[in-house]
Amino acid sequence: MHAILRLRDIALSGLALIGAVAVIALMLHVVADVAMRNLTNTPIPATFEIVTHYYMVALAFIPLAWVERSGGMVQVEVMEGLMSPAMTRVSDWLVALLSTAIYVALFWVTLQTALKNFDTGTFVMSQSTRLVTWPGYFILPAGFGLAALVTALRLIAPDTAKPEAAK
Repeated sequence: MHAILRLRDIALSGLALIGAVAVIALMLHVVADVAMRNLTNTPIPATFEIVTHYYMVALAFIPLAWVERSGGMVQVEVMEGLMSPAMTRVSDWLVALLSTAIYVALFWVTLQTALKNFDTGTFVMSQSTRLVTWPGYFILPAGFGLAALVTALRLIAPDTAKPEAAK
């Protein structure tokens, strides 16, 4: 089990790195577009489409698993103070089970959409530039699938999913 948790942490560190690269790429791309638009009156073609179909999707969905692991999701603990430790463990387990089921359902639906867009070769036209967008559709199932794995591990080893500050 320790090896699985270590592998999970390595994968989540990789996600953090991908997220950081996406933020830097977004900033550089937008700054270059604004500079070229104002200095030479030649904007980078399809900047808006690249930002909306790739950067923003990656920034929203890739970190889901990392946020789940770090305990950063919204938690409402109104009833927890009234529960016994055993009841709190059962509640945490049920929340992890429900979260896993929802993430798996979202993974499945978004994967079907991504595969359909892959088959049709989805693209958008921007300033007579053809921008292929189907690869961006695979970001969602990747984010939801990794989040499902993190919450599923919480079912097996609940104490390892607590935020570092709470340990």
